Formats: sequence, C-alpha cells, structure tokens
Amino acid sequence: MKELKPVHVLLFTVGVFALLAPLAWLVEDDSFKVADIPVRFISAEQLLHPKKPIKKDITNIVALVDTSAILEEPKDPGKKHSYSSDGRMGAPSGGELSGESSTIIHYDESGKRGLYAFFEKLEAASNGKKKVRILHYGDSQIEGDRMTSYIRQRLQSQFGGNGPGMIPAMNVYNTQTFKQTYSENFTRYTAFGGAKLKSRRYGSMNTAARFTPEYDSTQMAQMTTIKEAFIEIEPSKSAYERAKSYNNVKLYYTSCVKPCSIKIYQNGNVIHEDSLINDGRYHVLPLSFPGNPGKLKYVFSAAVSPTIIGFSLEGDFGVQVDNIGMRGSSGTFFGKIDQPTAAKMYDDLNVEMVIMQFGGNSVPYLKDSSGVRNFARNFKGQLQTLKKLRPSASVMVIGPSDMSTSSANGFVTYRMLPYLVDEMRKAAKDVGACYWDLYRAMGGYNSMPSWVEKGLAGRDYIHFTPKGASIASQLFFDAFAAEFVKWKQGN
Repeated sequence: MKELKPVHVLLFTVGVFALLAPLAWLVEDDSFKVADIPVRFISAEQLLHPKKPIKKDITNIVALVDTSAILEEPKDPGKKHSYSSDGRMGAPSGGELSGESSTIIHYDESGKRGLYAFFEKLEAASNGKKKVRILHYGDSQIEGDRMTSYIRQRLQSQFGGNGPGMIPAMNVYNTQTFKQTYSENFTRYTAFGGAKLKSRRYGSMNTAARFTPEYDSTQMAQMTTIKEAFIEIEPSKSAYERAKSYNNVKLYYTSCVKPCSIKIYQNGNVIHEDSLINDGRYHVLPLSFPGNPGKLKYVFSAAVSPTIIGFSLEGDFGVQVDNIGMRGSSGTFFGKIDQPTAAKMYDDLNVEMVIMQFGGNSVPYLKDSSGVRNFARNFKGQLQTLKKLRPSASVMVIGPSDMSTSSANGFVTYRMLPYLVDEMRKAAKDVGACYWDLYRAMGGYNSMPSWVEKGLAGRDYIHFTPKGASIASQLFFDAFAAEFVKWKQGN
C-alpha cells in the first residue's frame, strides 16, 4: 500500500474545498434544497465575510429581577408537626404586592374579564379559607416542576396554600418537589406519547399508571391471580417551604372493575385498609392528617389493576398550582382524551385557571409561515377544548422562550420563532385567553445565548437552569401581581 504523505493530505483537502466552494454561490441564507430536502451549507457571503450573531444584552433584564423574596418567607405555624389540626395549613404570609412590572399580560376585554374573575376567586379563597386551583400544562420547559415550583411558592405565600398539588401516579422526571417510588410492575400511560390508554381516561394529569394491562371482557373473566403493586410518596427536603408541607392526601383513580384492596402505610405503619370502588367510574380516596404525614405507601392488591390517575398533596385551603410537564408534547391532544373524566376532575379540583406553556417543541420543525399558522390554528382548538371542559376557568398562555439553533456563524434564534409568538398571541386573543410573552421578556431575538453565557440556560440553548427558571418565573409573577394590583385598585 502506498504511504500517504502530508502533501497528499493537503492536496486532498484543497481538492475537496475546490469542488465544494462553488456551491457556496448557490446558497441563500445557510441552506439549499435537493429534492425538497433542505441541506445546510455555508453561503458565499458567510464564507467571505463571516459575521458573528449579535447577542441581545440582557444585563438590565436580569439585574432588575428580584428573586430574594422567595427565600425570606417566615415560618408558617401550620407546617409544625402538632399532632392536632388547627385548620390553618395554608394561611398566607405575603405582604403588599407591587404594581410595577417590566412586562405585561396581553388580553382583550374577554381575557380581562376572565382574569379579573379569577382574581376575585383567588382572593375569596384566601379570605374564606377555601381552595382554588391552577393547572400549569407545558412541555419540557416546565418538567420536573421547573418554573411552576417558583410560581407556586410566590402565589401560595401571597394568597395561601400548601403542597405541590397534583402529582402523577408514576413520575419519570427529576424533581426537587417530592419523592416517589413505585413497584416495577407499574406501567405508565400518557395522552401525549408512548403507551396510551384504550379508555383515554387520563383525568387532569394526562398520565396514568396500571399494574396490569387493560383487558376486554373475555380476558378479564380469566384473570383470577391476585397481583400486588405499590406507590410510595414523601416530601422532599429540597422543595420550597410551601411545597414540602401538606396534610391532605388524595388518591384519584378510575376503571376499577375487579375487587381491589388497598393498604396505606405511614412511615412503615398501616394506618388505613380499604377496598377501591369497583364500578369502573372516577373516584377519590381522601386522607387527612394533623400535620405533614411524611412517607406514605399505597399497596394495591387485585387481579386487574384500576387506573391510577394521580395523587394530590395539599394543605387545608389556599391556591394549589399543579405542575403538568409533558416532555416532547406540543399540547395538541386535549380533544383526544376522555372528556367526561377530565371535566369531572376539573370540577372536583375547582380549577379556575389553566396555564398553557407550549410551542417550543414545534419550533425546530416550522419551516415557513403556513406551518406556523397551522400550528397556531391547532393550538387555538386546544384552548377552545379547555374552555368547554371548564367554562368558568380563565386561560393563560405562556409562549415559548427564545431558542437558538447553530448557524455557520454561531447560535441564532430559530427563524420562525418570532412569527410563532405573534400567531400564538393572536390565537389566545381569539378565544378570550390571556398571553404572557416569555420570548420578549427574555430580551427577544438572540437573547438565549446571553442567558446561556450567564448560566441562566443550559448548553442546549432551550431550557432554563434553576436560576434562570427563577428569574423567568419572577418576571411572570411580577406581571401577574401588577394586574392583581390594578384589579384591586378598580374595586
């Protein structure tokens, strides 16, 4: 074999460059198409006059955000292990809210009426020792309680409330808010990807778990062997103060069609033995405690599994904020779930606000304006479905964050992202929903590289770090609080 010398490598490299260089004069922007397939390639302009993208300066945006209030909350008497309930777990401790905010919530008259009606319910819950609930649906930007945990802590401190609210039957994301383990025979089902329930009875969480498959009537008659499965839940020491304390725990289930016995252990001791109602319908098994119950273990025994659709960990009153992160989802499946089960659960939970934080998962795949409009049209349909499920609830849309893609000259904002933000805001307005613009709150075009540079977002140029999530969430809370103050001044 002929030995290659450095000069051969050099000549080969120059030859490849000479062959490919003319293509640069055929490229516009940074790609061209071969049989409708986009191929990324450097353009002549980028080759001859390379320009570095101009990063948005976010110094003032970040410097003006105060996240210290969340660390200074005084201890709540309700969080003590008193062994006798004083009915006060959930008492607010917040002070006066500021009417100033660097961002605004967008709405028309219909959206404003919905938002102000929610403020009225929020204040009534706080003053009247009642409960009101916010569902925070979103994609991976909120998974593991990212953003929601901060927003929940601020809202519960101000208006009352304890506990993380609804948690999934099987949690698969890293979270600082609670701990959960489960037996290996449980299978996770979701409405947005992976294994799906034939019954589509997911309830509000859009996830569920079973320790046997769903059977038809013939198969079910043959199932006689009893199987055992468990789910264990306990507070997390790393959670925010409000989330780590709760004294009401509820198990939500449906599709229980065979006898199912249950034993509940508190810190290793049996405290409750029961049977789930096996009429196939939606039910709730509530338990109350004088203080934080610590570790709870639910042990199920049945030949055919019921469908476990979640647990709720709550205080006695105040606002509950449920984190419902759905990795990989664009939030366009709500019309496909079982509507009666979802509506019944929304009513039981007293859902009065639904936050929809989506769009990010679609951004990399949107190539032109028609694709953006199709997504926005589909998303608008989801908002309309939610309004039918719970007509009294206000709907708040949080748009996608800035997201970067690599280009020949560095990381830049995805080309269709600004247009998507505008179209989602229009969709929200069309159905009487409110809209908060996370993209522009961050600084807008090419702001994400600056968030990454300051350690506020990860190297994927998509997701916030914990510190970045706190700042983004505080920006949202400021806008929310400013609207609340405006509403109070108008009353």
